[in-house]
Amino acid sequence: MGFKLEEVIPWGRSLDEYIRMFDLQPDDFKRTILDCGGGPASFNAEMTRQGYSVVSCDPIYQFRTTQIRQRIQEVYQTVIEGTSANRENYVWQAIPSPEQLGQIRLEAMQQFLEDLPRGKQQGRYITAELPVLPFGTNQFDLALCSHLLFTYSDLLSEDFHLAAILELCRIASEVRIFPLLNLSGERSPLLSPIVNRLETQGYHLAIQQVPYEFQKGGNQMLQVRKS
Repeated sequence: MGFKLEEVIPWGRSLDEYIRMFDLQPDDFKRTILDCGGGPASFNAEMTRQGYSVVSCDPIYQFRTTQIRQRIQEVYQTVIEGTSANRENYVWQAIPSPEQLGQIRLEAMQQFLEDLPRGKQQGRYITAELPVLPFGTNQFDLALCSHLLFTYSDLLSEDFHLAAILELCRIASEVRIFPLLNLSGERSPLLSPIVNRLETQGYHLAIQQVPYEFQKGGNQMLQVRKS
């Protein structure tokens, strides 16, 4: 895949954050879920412990646990310092400080690291990346994708976004993407053209408010359903 760990900034989120980012309801938990681009989130580990069905995919899963842990340690302080230097761009309510942010993220990533070896054996962590995924058509009820599509609008083209979302729609009956802002904190310029192109192809789309906002203005997700 040409994927290099030294070019990645692993940064995992918790089940509680997933619930709020994607406005997950109790009935959603009972569905088969794909976490696409899940990285070192603890979502899979926490959901599995509660008896729910989640598969995560990310190119980072090709590496050993020790390698991912080392990379987390290498970038952790840089990320916290960068967040602190730009703290005016964030909402410090549920997370009161950069230090608390670091603690929450480390706890989530530690749960992931502890779960990864077992999860790989059980087929819950799959090495794969958009826009082509190794899953069957309609294999999942719900596909989640956070902090990848639209976030990296400057690096990933409009055509890539369209192909990626169509692929997610192939394998899941519903897709939820969060947030709709780019790294600069602005609404992604790709959102409107992508919505138009998907609607032209007959997909049902909705921009939904969610009970989560850390990046200022980052409190909406895109919901995509097949016709």
